[in-house]
Amino acid sequence: MHILEIPSFFTPYGGEFCLEQAKALKALGHEVRILSNVQLGMTIGGKDYMVLPFTRFEHEREGITIYQTYQRGWPRMVHHNAMHWIAIVRSMFADYVQRYGKPDILHAHCAKWAGYAAMLISKEYDIPYVMTEHLTHANLEMELGHVTAADAWKLPMLKAAYQQAGMVIVVSDEMVDELACYFGKDYCHVTIPNMIDTDFFSFRQRKPINNRAFSFCCPAIYNQRKGYDVLFEAFSKLIETDPDVMLHIAGWGTDGKACRQMIKHYRIADRVIGHGLINSANMRELYYQSDAMVLATRGESQGLVIAEAMSTGIPAISTEGIPASMRMDCGYSYVPIDNAALLANEMRKAVRRPVAESEGRALSQMIAARFSTEVIGARIVEVMTDTLLHI
Repeated sequence: MHILEIPSFFTPYGGEFCLEQAKALKALGHEVRILSNVQLGMTIGGKDYMVLPFTRFEHEREGITIYQTYQRGWPRMVHHNAMHWIAIVRSMFADYVQRYGKPDILHAHCAKWAGYAAMLISKEYDIPYVMTEHLTHANLEMELGHVTAADAWKLPMLKAAYQQAGMVIVVSDEMVDELACYFGKDYCHVTIPNMIDTDFFSFRQRKPINNRAFSFCCPAIYNQRKGYDVLFEAFSKLIETDPDVMLHIAGWGTDGKACRQMIKHYRIADRVIGHGLINSANMRELYYQSDAMVLATRGESQGLVIAEAMSTGIPAISTEGIPASMRMDCGYSYVPIDNAALLANEMRKAVRRPVAESEGRALSQMIAARFSTEVIGARIVEVMTDTLLHI
């Protein structure tokens, strides 16, 4: 199958899920490439705006051919920038067909605006498309939550992209209800979680807990939705009974002033280490140095970091802000949102019963069976094959 991936956003502004899925589909024997137009902002990322290429170009990344360009956006001209982005993608697709021929199917990532562009290309070239939605209600609320007459043009276009897709892939069942206020439910959808590289986040045996502190890790950006206030309160309660513990936090803002002030407020500064934003390799090392993972989130579209941590062989604790589809049969526990006392109790249980090596291996194998690139890639291929059979 010849598959063309079209992301709504890509490097240097995210889009890693698109690349990981492209790699997984190629590994299964399919012809896969990425067509990417990235809008650059003049006020945000000004250096990129000036120095990144001004022409279309091809490059290879981790074995995937990417047909790339960068669009210079104009400040406060949202409609113009969106229409220009869509026009560029359609023009790039025409070039792509001249180079590689028509793909069998398009895979758009997010309705805004790759899904809409894929819909137009589908009509023009008679090629079906499927769409994976990555943007959560929290992501969309900032822009679509208070739609005014000036930007009401967006919703009909995005709804059309949903309704005309061969299939919409959502990463959790809950997303359908959460996004219904914007897109309704009049479209075909299936739930397939995002994948993780279980070979990269592989099992490693932890050092015995003899003469060392039990370590928790929390891989989450520092903001209100991630519930760090609840986590720090729970950790302070835990220290009262089990003082020989450490908490490592990693993500944007976890080494910042606001985070340090909150840590100081709960009087846990000598037991908490903020690592800030770190790359995947360093995150993996942090998992390997930890005995359990904890997340006090107030809401997640998926919470894939739980699977990453468990894939390395440690148990996870979270709140009910994690979708039901993400909750594991073993090695995982969850508590109500905003309940520091119950969160502290679950953390206390983890401290007093570290997982054995055999249990850690079993957790890692369980995650591979649900979230590995091979498993998720095969499910996406199944959706694409079924879409092609029904055109």
